[in-house]
Amino acid sequence: MKRFVYLILLLSVISPALLTTACAANPASDVKMAPMNMLPTQMQNAPTQVREAYQFAVANPEATKNVPCYCGCGAIGHTSNYSCYVKEAKADGTVVFDDHALGCSLCVDITQDVMRLSREGRAPPDIRDFVVSTYSKFGPPNQ
Repeated sequence: MKRFVYLILLLSVISPALLTTACAANPASDVKMAPMNMLPTQMQNAPTQVREAYQFAVANPEATKNVPCYCGCGAIGHTSNYSCYVKEAKADGTVVFDDHALGCSLCVDITQDVMRLSREGRAPPDIRDFVVSTYSKFGPPNQ
């Protein structure tokens, strides 16, 4: 009986630790994010999803250049979802931001999906296919 009590006690101490470890985020699946202080004030003060989209786009240009946008921004010269956030990335590392995505939920939704799928470890072609199949109903792509 004493052994049984000790076993129950031991399990009650170890189980929460094991569950916490098992449910913790896997650092390998985290995505790069640009630091908040790199963003202009208007992007820093934007709603969380918008701000995170800017941080992700700046830190992961290859991911957002891989997918088109469907909001109609091709008419203003945008060539990918990345263009909705960045006008120019200079050789010295300076970023000239585009404020378009501040007021465009479609751009932000696309970027949030790219971010989520990247965290899940999906390959770039799969991410692009998902974006095309999900958002093509909104209009022509800018790629």
